[in-house]
Amino acid sequence: MATGAIIPLHAFRFQVDFFTDSLTDDDSHDQFQVCSGAFAECTGLEATMEPKSIREGGRNYGLAQRAGGTSFATVVLKRGISTNLNLYQIFNTLSTGTFAPRMQVTINVCDIDGTAVMAWQLDKAMPVKYKFTDLNARNSEIGIEELHLVHEGLWSVTSTVDQL
Repeated sequence: MATGAIIPLHAFRFQVDFFTDSLTDDDSHDQFQVCSGAFAECTGLEATMEPKSIREGGRNYGLAQRAGGTSFATVVLKRGISTNLNLYQIFNTLSTGTFAPRMQVTINVCDIDGTAVMAWQLDKAMPVKYKFTDLNARNSEIGIEELHLVHEGLWSVTSTVDQL
């Protein structure tokens, strides 16, 4: 292979790690891992900035454009498995109104050899939809059909795993 050649990444080779996250911006919160999971599909890694148009006196050719607020799409993880039921327990805690814990979610993307090469982090993520896999005696599928996460920040970060 030529030196400096770009090896394509396979989007279906990724691991998702879920950690506790604080609702405040200080560093006084001790972080621990809630669980890990592997999913077949991830959509919604998207941030949209709404520009602000400003009219300026004497500027007759177009409006001045300034940066506005940023919004984030709901991240949807499909067809996955998790190391435990902690994700559902957090969703259940949220849906019953008992407590509103937040998570820091890291999506690790791996190359053909399973080596983590990049990662995306969701800040203050909260599960808003949890769908189990349909139960069928003829299928051997287990796990999570869909997990929808809303969040307050999307970042490119260092991977939390070295190898799948």
